[in-house]
Amino acid sequence: MLDAAAHAYLRSVAGARAHRAGPFVIRFDEHDDALPFNYAVPDDHSAPTADEVAALVAVFRERARTPRLEYLPQAAPKVEDALLEAGFTAEGRYPVLVCSPGEAVDAPVDAVVLDLPIGATVRVAPVDPAVRVALVTDDADLWHVARVMSETFEAPEANEHDVARLRRVLNGGGLVAAAVDTTTGDVVGAGQIGSPHQGVAEVAGIAVRPSHRRRGIAGAVTALLTRAGMDAGITTPFLTPADDGAARVYARVGYRKVGEALHISLR
Repeated sequence: MLDAAAHAYLRSVAGARAHRAGPFVIRFDEHDDALPFNYAVPDDHSAPTADEVAALVAVFRERARTPRLEYLPQAAPKVEDALLEAGFTAEGRYPVLVCSPGEAVDAPVDAVVLDLPIGATVRVAPVDPAVRVALVTDDADLWHVARVMSETFEAPEANEHDVARLRRVLNGGGLVAAAVDTTTGDVVGAGQIGSPHQGVAEVAGIAVRPSHRRRGIAGAVTALLTRAGMDAGITTPFLTPADDGAARVYARVGYRKVGEALHISLR
């Protein structure tokens, strides 16, 4: 089931520096206290005690991080009640969408250029004809991608740690994409798909500068990452849209809802 597979993936993202507190695996970013980079994932089917939740909170507090979790409640249905009892509140519930790489996108492509491995084919929704979408790997491009993501998500100005995070995605077998305005040479959109774990990986960081929104760029970036992920061994890409507008973009690419993710924290 995707619930267990997605949980296994989320735990793998914590990497070798993962922390454990009772039935929780925790990902910390030592350079960035932003919520998306610091969270716990419960063990499947776990039923944490009040003491275990308190120990989890203490680990976050020791590192000056907000105690929080990102997980699929279906995989650990007893966890939420234990967290609520400890004073946690839900940040949001988000649909979990998946799309088979071979089924991604069934829309015309006459207005977009995609750079893919030789022999690969992808069809995407119409996009501004002045925009070129490609996979990127060198540091100069990663800097541009990091800046677009920071601007889109209203995060602090991109720095070397953001670039290093993208490099770790690539080193682990994930992919990073950029959309370039060919008339100016500016990177105007970006996204990534994480390092796969047993064929599962998350599409994330889909970002488009305000000046280029509503031109099909987010869908084109998502389609490229989804299809190209097949060659990276990603058989089950998933994502969690932040709102209904984003969900509609991903639905046009071919993503469909299969579950729900919960983000919950203690402020």
